[in-house]
Amino acid sequence: MTASAPSRPLRRRSATLNRPLALLVAGTFFMENLDGTVIATAAPAIASDLGVAPVDINLAMTAYLVTIAVGIPISGWLTDRFGGRRVLVTAIAVFTVASLLCALSTTLPVLVGMRVLQGVGGALMVPVGRLVVLRVTTKQDLLDAVAYLTWPALVAPVIAPALGGWIVSVASWHWIFLINLPLGVVALVVAARIVPSLDGTPSVPPLDLVGFGLCAGTLAALLVGLELLGPQHVGGALAPAGTLVVAALLGLLTALWLRRTPHPLLRFGALRLQSFRVSNLGGGVYRMVISAVPFLLPLMFQVGFGWSPVQAGLLVLLLFLGNVAIKPATSPLIRTFGFRSVLIASIVGGLLVFVAIAMLRPGTPLVVTGAVLVLSGVFRSVGFSAYNSLQFADLDTADMTDANTLASTLQQVAVGLGVAVGAVVLRVVDLTAGPGRLDPVTPYAITFGVLAVLMLHPLVEALVLHRSAGDEVAGR
Repeated sequence: MTASAPSRPLRRRSATLNRPLALLVAGTFFMENLDGTVIATAAPAIASDLGVAPVDINLAMTAYLVTIAVGIPISGWLTDRFGGRRVLVTAIAVFTVASLLCALSTTLPVLVGMRVLQGVGGALMVPVGRLVVLRVTTKQDLLDAVAYLTWPALVAPVIAPALGGWIVSVASWHWIFLINLPLGVVALVVAARIVPSLDGTPSVPPLDLVGFGLCAGTLAALLVGLELLGPQHVGGALAPAGTLVVAALLGLLTALWLRRTPHPLLRFGALRLQSFRVSNLGGGVYRMVISAVPFLLPLMFQVGFGWSPVQAGLLVLLLFLGNVAIKPATSPLIRTFGFRSVLIASIVGGLLVFVAIAMLRPGTPLVVTGAVLVLSGVFRSVGFSAYNSLQFADLDTADMTDANTLASTLQQVAVGLGVAVGAVVLRVVDLTAGPGRLDPVTPYAITFGVLAVLMLHPLVEALVLHRSAGDEVAGR
């Protein structure tokens, strides 16, 4: 980074940014992200109460995540047709009621069904909420607005396992869902009062039902196939391979249909802008790699290092500490040095942190391990904030709906791919070396080494990014 800009006067607190709205939407993001993984540590307790095996509870997690992925592409059309406030309030209500029904479930099929309903609400809360904020935010306030919307995706995956375990230890698994009720009611009341009444457009083209069906099938098959690659599934390779082949074929049909139909569900025009393309293609690989970390670290600490779940969970929470510590500085860094320089620094820093994690061993001093994890949280926070702001920096307001829907879909896929990539590399290392040939830590060290190599792709895209990309948003 160059030091030519630090003399720039400090930017005053914006008087036009709708902070209550941004905080409301950030809160709904947090609920949606948290419920994606919070039941993982509570699976044994839920399974015991419902009379099933703990591994079967994974169906409730998968059903929720698949429903969110399937529902996101339709969010833009619904917002244009019925208006942002109406759709967002309905989504919060559906999510809250479904949370209550999840807590009241007495069998696994009922729980899975209620998780699907909860996923419907979550699929609309996230993209519609962000679109509502983007539509009322000026370019000068975009960086601050996106800063509010970024923290849930950073924080929720890190604290969810510890929070789920704590709730089960002091109460019962039902409170994992019941905790959403007061939050949902408050969000519902606040949303009805402060979300701008931007009516839908009566002239919206009819819904692309064929495109929706193809997108839904592609995303569902992709996420189910990735789920089958996870370590909790001990079957052969035929099921995940077959499912992923179906996903690829459906994806090809989807692309052909969306290119030829006059009113496609997803539009790809925003990818012509370098800032949006870099944020969602190179940025997609970045999100994929970063999303694997909260999955891999607890496994490495417990299986590789032999630590207790409590000790492993406390160490992983240091990622959260790094996220929070750097958050006030992320926007000033981008305004001072620009998006390109900040992205390059955060990617290089993240790559070096992965190399450092690969070198950790059970005998490494805890202070060193803790420092590496804090740094990991710092770099992931800066990188997420930069990508999430840059993707909308050069878009016109008229293109925001299509771009937001496409970005939300791509990001959901990237998060799903992250856990799968970590699981696949671990499996390949074990199969290649043979059972018992490697010490418990080595497979995880190799996996983090692979993640470091994957970070080279977003680094190359950041290096070729135009130096002035996003300068209007950064106030440069």
